[in-house]
Amino acid sequence: MKKPVRTGWGIIVTGIAFVGTGFVADYYITTLRNHPALTLVGVHDRDPAQQKRFASYYNTPTYPNLDALLADPDVSIVVNLTSPESHAAVSRQALIAGKHVYSEKPMAMHYDDAAALVQLAEDRGLCLASAPANALSASYKAVAKALSDDAIGQPRLIYAEMEDGPVFRERWANWRSPSGAPWPGIHEFEVGCTLEHAAYALSWLVALCGPVESLTAFSALCFPDKGQPAGVPLGPDFSVGLLNFRSGVVARLTSGLTAPKDRSLTILGDAGTITVDDLWNHHSPARLEQTAAGRRISEKIAGRIERRLGRTLPLRPKPGTALPIAAAGKLTLPNFPSQIDFCAGIAAQAEAIKRQSRPFFSGAVSLHITELVLALSNAGRDAAPYILRSTFSGDFPAIAPAHAG
Repeated sequence: MKKPVRTGWGIIVTGIAFVGTGFVADYYITTLRNHPALTLVGVHDRDPAQQKRFASYYNTPTYPNLDALLADPDVSIVVNLTSPESHAAVSRQALIAGKHVYSEKPMAMHYDDAAALVQLAEDRGLCLASAPANALSASYKAVAKALSDDAIGQPRLIYAEMEDGPVFRERWANWRSPSGAPWPGIHEFEVGCTLEHAAYALSWLVALCGPVESLTAFSALCFPDKGQPAGVPLGPDFSVGLLNFRSGVVARLTSGLTAPKDRSLTILGDAGTITVDDLWNHHSPARLEQTAAGRRISEKIAGRIERRLGRTLPLRPKPGTALPIAAAGKLTLPNFPSQIDFCAGIAAQAEAIKRQSRPFFSGAVSLHITELVLALSNAGRDAAPYILRSTFSGDFPAIAPAHAG
């Protein structure tokens, strides 16, 4: 396996390859241009038609099979964009071939398989990291800095929402990626909303608050008819979990495909509150409301009007003041709603490999998030305490130094 090579501009370039060219691959290749230190060497998909469609649209080299991709010495990191059921097997094959791996979520469908992958990477001196990358956003850094600056005192309670709306009632069968890949609706409904989406909130939560000691969760299939073919079993379309962090913070996380869209995060502390509008937005607005500062004049006026009218105003001033979010610059992001820099995680991994260190969302942290997602999704209707088997070290709540740059 070749080491990263240096270009004429002094940038050390890491060769990556995509395994899987479905709907999500468009998100990754769209944000690849944000990271000149990464170069896409080639792609492979077990579906020849899907591979041809993607490669023709983006003019990318292809591999005839996975073995050929893994044998290419120019490939340093394998980006595993296959379906969730294939994540563990493809990642294992890549690690055995001596490649670093960046895997889409979840890392595996079973905890023991995920733990085995982490151990395999450790034994072979390789880096296994996983999505999502939304906690590498400008908004995350602004919130983490506010917490580090003690803006709301000790964080006590967090409400995290990961509601995607009743998409099964929309015309999702017509949704296509830029390259023409269909959105895999039936498969998403089959896997369930928690496996697909909970990690977007958990990536923020564990980065800010550290590892979870225990959780109590409930999950259910509330709407069994989503237009799926007869005999297709569906995963839960609703879950809620109460998380107890080692740092003392308590969080409630809901995930669903039924309630109106809401991907917000609210952090309540001894001295105030921080609210983030959208965890899927790299530059999401975030607001700081400090208890000692009192309410703004506009909020007081709105309150007086409501009391006089005897009803809540349809539009009300949002509390607090906006946190400064770093400007977008030339950053290229996918269109709404997934305005995430998907390749940021791969870039952080490549940089860590170059420095012979570990990116934050790798190894034990990735395993911890995977275990949390699986526990939430598999909870069923009999809520009961679950003690986490995995953990990781760090001082929290504060910005995680491994990915603060």
